[in-house]
Amino acid sequence: MMTSMASRLKVMLAATLGSTLEWYDFFIFAASTVLVFNKVFFPADDPFVGTMLGLGTFAAGFLARPFGGIVFGVIGDRLGRKNTLIVSLLMMGVATVAIGLLPTYDTIGIAAPLLLLLIRIFQGVAVGGEATGALTIVAESMPARNRGFWTSFPMASGPAANVLALGILGLVQLWLGEEAFLAWGWRIPFLLSIVLIALGFWARRQVDESPAFLEIKAETEIAHAPLAEAFATQRISMAKVFFVKAAENTLLYLFSTFVLLLATTRLGLNRAQAIDVVLVASLASLPVILGSGWLGDRIGRRPVMIAGFIGATIAAFALFTLAQGGSPSALYLRAVFALCAHGFLLGGLAPYVTEMFPTRVRYTALSASYQAASVLGGSVAPLIGALLIERTGTPMSVAIYAALMVVPALLVLILTPETRGRAVDGDVSGDPIAGIVGRGDPRQRPQL
Repeated sequence: MMTSMASRLKVMLAATLGSTLEWYDFFIFAASTVLVFNKVFFPADDPFVGTMLGLGTFAAGFLARPFGGIVFGVIGDRLGRKNTLIVSLLMMGVATVAIGLLPTYDTIGIAAPLLLLLIRIFQGVAVGGEATGALTIVAESMPARNRGFWTSFPMASGPAANVLALGILGLVQLWLGEEAFLAWGWRIPFLLSIVLIALGFWARRQVDESPAFLEIKAETEIAHAPLAEAFATQRISMAKVFFVKAAENTLLYLFSTFVLLLATTRLGLNRAQAIDVVLVASLASLPVILGSGWLGDRIGRRPVMIAGFIGATIAAFALFTLAQGGSPSALYLRAVFALCAHGFLLGGLAPYVTEMFPTRVRYTALSASYQAASVLGGSVAPLIGALLIERTGTPMSVAIYAALMVVPALLVLILTPETRGRAVDGDVSGDPIAGIVGRGDPRQRPQL
């Protein structure tokens, strides 16, 4: 038993560490998009045009995520979770280091933004299989009664990576100053990825394969066409995950990326102050994620997520109605509230999305729906936020946009049976939403 628990903890730690380092790469790009890239890769007479071009490149990475999710999901369901996660980690590391070495627009002209776009797409493919793969291997390795708590660790890797990324960005900027940071210092956080990815690779090489996957492999029940089987038998669950994830992802990137743009362009903060706001708020959200995962094991996933969505919607109105020129302390408080409400939501989301699918197609079904939702959610959220402010002149429109994205997710959760306790049986009989989406094959029940 001790050996088994030690092995489980090793899986959880390796998955969380690897995800943190891979999301670091993704978030360092996100923060740099609104702080640096709009100036060094997309020079324009109109700052708004440069910002929109930068955010468009940021969005391109999300467009590639469903493709990466499907590719890595199919490989993971056919060949195993462990090696698939190692490959995605290395791909992300190569892409991030390449950005750190990329010449700017002043050096190679239009080739610079085109190469940045290409690398961003490569990043999107890599991260497409990361988040869902880490959740899958942890969920399949941990006991059902504490699945919410354990899966909240890899889910917390996103905010942890944001803290790491923003912390390094802030330190480099403080050390070098604004001018040197914009000239060349922004490259340092990208080049540091070499060390971080090596650490993540070592950690993932030490872990065992998912016990649930090994079991179906031993019983020769591995799906030969995971994608086709997922769409044939799991379309209801995939639709549910899609709507819930799209809302969550919209909130995340409004609260963590768009708020940087808001703080520096409308609220009068400099780059260092804006970075500090999101860093502190992300750090505060970490224990909230773990606590809500623990709570979800006791009261259920649905009440935790519903409370998180409601809290995050309220936070959006509080954050995006802050008066122009408001005090930094007011922004700190509202940003902490926003990301903590989002973190509370994540603790319930982590087990919910893995408990929706059977082992034989879990990686594929989860990745396809999860990453498709990121296109509707996170990819365009900062872009839409910037456009709304430009057209309406008020951040209130961004809060309304966030609230509208949350409505479908709340409807799904209200109409969906609780997933807590679905260790073996995932029967969806009597599910009111099934009649709307179309019922899958009842023989395909989630087994962990």
